[in-house]
Amino acid sequence: MTSSSTPQRRLWPACRSGGACAALSAAALLAGCAVGPDFVPPKPPQVSGYAREPQSEQTVASDVHGGEAQRFVQALDIPGQWWTLFHSPSLNAIIEGALKANPSLQAAQATLREANEELYAGEGALFPTVGATASTARERISGASFGSASQLPVFTLKSASVSVTYLLDVWGGARRQIESLAAQAEYERFELEASYLTLTSNVATAAIQEASLRAQIAATQEIIDIETQEFAGLKRQFAVGGAANTAVLAQAATLAQSRAQLPPLQKQLAQTRDQLTAYLGRFPSEELTETFDLASLQLPETLPVSLPSKLVEQRPDIRASEAQLHAASAEIGVATANMPPQLTLSASYGSETTGALFGPGTAIWSLGAGLMQPFFEGGTLLHRRRAAIAAFDAAAAQYRNTVVTAFQNVADALRALQSDAQAVDAQAAAERAATDSLAASRRQFRIGTISYLALLDTERTYQQARINLVQAEATRYSDTVALFQALGGGWWNRRDVVHSRAD
Repeated sequence: MTSSSTPQRRLWPACRSGGACAALSAAALLAGCAVGPDFVPPKPPQVSGYAREPQSEQTVASDVHGGEAQRFVQALDIPGQWWTLFHSPSLNAIIEGALKANPSLQAAQATLREANEELYAGEGALFPTVGATASTARERISGASFGSASQLPVFTLKSASVSVTYLLDVWGGARRQIESLAAQAEYERFELEASYLTLTSNVATAAIQEASLRAQIAATQEIIDIETQEFAGLKRQFAVGGAANTAVLAQAATLAQSRAQLPPLQKQLAQTRDQLTAYLGRFPSEELTETFDLASLQLPETLPVSLPSKLVEQRPDIRASEAQLHAASAEIGVATANMPPQLTLSASYGSETTGALFGPGTAIWSLGAGLMQPFFEGGTLLHRRRAAIAAFDAAAAQYRNTVVTAFQNVADALRALQSDAQAVDAQAAAERAATDSLAASRRQFRIGTISYLALLDTERTYQQARINLVQAEATRYSDTVALFQALGGGWWNRRDVVHSRAD
């Protein structure tokens, strides 16, 4: 594979060996030009950015974990193992395990091998077909065929021959079919790359989700502890006549509501752990050793922003869609090549005798040429060509849609990261204010300067502020993953996959 910063395009034809390349060249010289359109990769969109307004160079910063400023660098290359930028050994380990054992990824790898083998099989059409036959039979024939009324004696007829048949690819139909198979193999190659990118992104996102849920559970438990203390204090005050029963009941209801928030969070955490286990190709009963929390994840502070002209080369889904377009183009040539006359050359040599094979006078041979021109097939060939053209138009439209969606993904991720940084900053300020307000309210309530309802409102504000901050921090991590995914994930810089046809 290439180690350059830009993924390289591989144009058909590609050969497994020098002999295959020589055969392709010889066939091209003998057969002439291939009918149908010669595929030209679509040009990148002529746009200079991902949004109407200029892209900010960095996000705002806040003094909390996950609140670091992120700097956007134009044309910065993407590492193949982009997830290592989060500096989490647990994340690295679980992604490496998923890449080795995920069944969906293994299915995509097998599908690529299948497509390559279909291509290798298709290349056989460029070579002559050589076959050998041999037979022996005991026979008796009537002498009437020779003007005799008697039976001829029983004899043994033996024959052996070698035959060669070659369909001249005059119109390039075979070559266009191989071109289509090569494009289909290329499609499966980039479908595999898309599977790698989807899997690694999903694992990273699930790990961040687990970290977020653990932080939300911890915050909720802290709130429950605070409210439990308040409840105990109110009961003591009520016992000595210092608090109303309504305050005790209200605090009990608030504490029950806070405790009721734990089971849904714990359920989501268990389901997220099950999902991570499934990504590794394991069963839910096989517990993972890795765990995740937000404190163990480091927010990448330098983020790449690929040039729009390069995005079409970096996104596996765009490259896969381009390969489908290439295959559809080649199928037009296949359909067109089926319409003119087809020329076949054949030759055979062998021996036929009732005695010893290959003895004097037993040789048989033939040389021949066949020409087949379809005159009337009910419009089948014409409409198949029109269908191939329509399929190409559909593939072209799908390609444009894939490109538009890719640019939208990048624009959405960049905009989200700017908004996420502002949200973390705002939620951090809100959480600090809520913490100070709760501490002050608890002091004031103890000395009787505020009512219990005022304290209860403060507790609820603090509870929501803690949860909102955790969620804002996790969203920022997840959207960072989304940016790496939207930019193609740096597959061209990976060393664990060979970016060529399978052996």
